[in-house]
Amino acid sequence: MIHRGAVDLSLYLVIGPDDTRGRSMVDVALRAVEGGVTAIQLRVKHGPTRAFVEDARRLVAALRPIGIPLIVNDRVDVALAAGADGVHVGQDDLNPSDTRRLIGPALTLGVSVSTLLEAERVDPAIVDYVGVGPVFATPTKPDAADPLGLSGTEGVCAALSVPAVGIGGIDRSNAAAVRAAGAQGVAVVSAICWADDPAHAARELTLAMDPASLAPAR
Repeated sequence: MIHRGAVDLSLYLVIGPDDTRGRSMVDVALRAVEGGVTAIQLRVKHGPTRAFVEDARRLVAALRPIGIPLIVNDRVDVALAAGADGVHVGQDDLNPSDTRRLIGPALTLGVSVSTLLEAERVDPAIVDYVGVGPVFATPTKPDAADPLGLSGTEGVCAALSVPAVGIGGIDRSNAAAVRAAGAQGVAVVSAICWADDPAHAARELTLAMDPASLAPAR
């Protein structure tokens, strides 16, 4: 188990069974980790709970030996059943304080915010990190709020006392700008999951944010 406070949010992959172009989620996730992904969230909005738990267990089994945390979107029951490393909830999901009560003190808890007011309500005693967005328009969540843009993202990040991950429409062309706006990391779906080579796509994102990270050792 990767305990709260130890999750590296630099490059955060959000993945689901409909995001991988028919490929195995485990295979895509492992290839993405090869390229630099540091945390993974399993997001499943439809389908039977049993299948959700089985998918989460497969990912935990593949990721835990290599030190990559699995966060489950929304479903506390699935996270606990699968032995995941944390839960991420949105504004319309279970209240963060209730979520923390259910998952206990050791698991990571993330919360989505899309406004300054939501950011100001985040309690750092309960929440470990925040997903800020959408930063830009995104094809993977058509019901998302209006994009914040870089200036809006900067304002929301500045109001937070926990690390922030920018999400929504982020790719290698704008990832560095999102980090510069105050996010400690970026979360992506299509930029990696839809790529022919998830490892290469993740590597390009990592390089875009920190060119020195992939420089040869001397």
